[in-house]
Amino acid sequence: FLVEDTRHVIKEAAKKSCFVCYKMGASITCCEMGCDRTFHLPCAPEGQCVTQYFGAYRSFCWEHRPQQALQTRPSQDNTCSICLDTVENKISYKTMGCPACQDARFHRQCIQRLALHAGIGFQCPRCLNQDPFMMEMLTMGIRLSKRPPSWESVQEVRPLGQRHGRCDAGMCLCPGGREHTEEEGPWQLRLCSSCAAEGTHRHCSSLGNSTYSWECKTC
Repeated sequence: FLVEDTRHVIKEAAKKSCFVCYKMGASITCCEMGCDRTFHLPCAPEGQCVTQYFGAYRSFCWEHRPQQALQTRPSQDNTCSICLDTVENKISYKTMGCPACQDARFHRQCIQRLALHAGIGFQCPRCLNQDPFMMEMLTMGIRLSKRPPSWESVQEVRPLGQRHGRCDAGMCLCPGGREHTEEEGPWQLRLCSSCAAEGTHRHCSSLGNSTYSWECKTC
């Protein structure tokens, strides 16, 4: 039955156009009653759509997505609590806030990256609130990880300060194995430019010689 259901979904998606890129094959439909907007999952950020990664995994278009109801900020510091760059002076799809302290502001991309790295330790970067904050972020479409914080797992695997030294690609193609590295060429090891906790040989992730930045799947 699962195979037949999958085939049916694929056939139906092939008939639907993504309202963001206008290409066919859009398999996600807004959950709002009466709304027929469909989109591809990779197009969701550009279209300012929200997918909730819990419960029924509901998805919403830009018009019907959940909105944050935050009070006026105690301080008017318009900087992201994570990257410290400027944020908008109002709540929007790209600029989010903490429902607990009502003061922290952060870019959606910044809080998503923090959520994946913090795992079960995910909390507000300013007031350190966890439960109401986490539920709010889930509702607003932030995807969480159920693993321990990435910085803890890195320390458990190797001594503090020791550089990651193996290829973590799904399929390592290096004849010398995952821990074989070279100074240059296809078997040069590149570390994730965000967390430095995972690595890949250039060839294993199809990275050209001119590619200097690479991010792991988590980031």
